[in-house]
Amino acid sequence: FTLKTATTLDGRVATARGNSKWITGAPARAFAHGLRADHDAIMIGIGTALADEPSLTCRLAGLEDRSPIRIVADSTLRLPLTSPLVATAGEVPTWVITVAGCDADRRAALENRDVSVIEAGAGEDGRPDLKWLAGELGRRGLTRVLVESGGDLAAAMVKDDLIDRLAWFRSAKLIGGDGRGAVGAFGIDAVAEAPSFVRDSITDAGEDVLETYRRVSL
Repeated sequence: FTLKTATTLDGRVATARGNSKWITGAPARAFAHGLRADHDAIMIGIGTALADEPSLTCRLAGLEDRSPIRIVADSTLRLPLTSPLVATAGEVPTWVITVAGCDADRRAALENRDVSVIEAGAGEDGRPDLKWLAGELGRRGLTRVLVESGGDLAAAMVKDDLIDRLAWFRSAKLIGGDGRGAVGAFGIDAVAEAPSFVRDSITDAGEDVLETYRRVSL
């Protein structure tokens, strides 16, 4: 799993009201589409799907056919049938990860629109068990998944030690402490407990910077 995020210098992905367009410039966004083309799948949480209504496709000229599988973690099947992800599920494979015992009518409505619904066991928080999901994605042949989630899913994946790499776009802006962070709380009490990463590269992306990191254990 590679966690991709775009933040200000102070690690914010959006203002307190959720505005994030655009933290980074066009060159950085083009780099991000290149990352999509280089992965088997993109995963987001339902919060991101509802707030941003993304299409999660690769929109670089000549690479449109490299759009990866789109995965939405959605415990209660809140993904609207009007979502761009549902509307284009017949063109780009779209998987929704929910918990066992989900609403049968909602599941059928999504599946009738070419969305694949995968039931996972629930973790302690009632959401899909992410460690089980990691294994299931591997069993389905996925080896490289790009996580473009909000802070909650990112934090849950970090907590479960599932993030192998980081692709961190950084712009020369400041939003402040009331902005939304890239990674939510995941229960660190001491710096010694913090997951550590090693930087592999730093690249100019227009006026922004792309830094890539790998987990220390890799």
